[in-house]
Amino acid sequence: MALWVTNAVPVELRPNATEDDLQTVIRAVYKQVLGNQHVMESQRLISAESLLRDGDITVRGFVRAVAQSELYRSLFFESSSAYRFIELNFKHLLGRAPQEQSEIANHVALYNEHGYVAEINSYIDSDEYTASFGENSVPSVRGNQTQTGVKNVGFNRTFALERGDATSDRSNQAKLISDLGGNLATKIAAPQAGTGRTSTNKRFRITASTSTAAAALGRVSKQQYVVSYSQMSQRIQTILKSGGKILSVTETN
Repeated sequence: MALWVTNAVPVELRPNATEDDLQTVIRAVYKQVLGNQHVMESQRLISAESLLRDGDITVRGFVRAVAQSELYRSLFFESSSAYRFIELNFKHLLGRAPQEQSEIANHVALYNEHGYVAEINSYIDSDEYTASFGENSVPSVRGNQTQTGVKNVGFNRTFALERGDATSDRSNQAKLISDLGGNLATKIAAPQAGTGRTSTNKRFRITASTSTAAAALGRVSKQQYVVSYSQMSQRIQTILKSGGKILSVTETN
């Protein structure tokens, strides 16, 4: 089994860059932030490109413009579950996968309370983004490299999201929801050719604790839900919003 690993030098816009240098940076931003999605000429953000060319925004500002664009919204927000959207924001803007359920839960809460723009800005304005990419480097995959403060499980989580230049991120199915929800290690498995059994037709048992308020009213402190893969994201979100906690997620068939 071959894994795609990148050790490429980050693409950076340097002072006195030529037009060719600028176009290299612009292409790299589109490729990273849009998850290898082909960008047609009519979809390019000409105004933002001009601002970058004139020095009115940095590469970080151009990344922000792409991530806040209607194109990004239509590709990854409007057609995906909240879990998949956040999963991809981590990959596209921080170059890694979410490490644990609390990261997902925090971003779900942020989006629900403050909206789309605040969710995007939370990655780009973070200390992590600044330390990793600064103002003029294009975000790139880094979850497959040893990093201070990042758990080793991040390697596998990132590989589960990043499958190489031949793929794009158009799939609207979350990749890590069961592993994050159950605090489980992520396995890296080669695609199984010739089998009809995929994650989309499996069923999962979610075991969750109820909220403190519900327990105080004498309700059961633990509940289980058996759901299909397509139902899992919504069920987990409902549990978290009600103050519950995911204890485990296991496959039932």
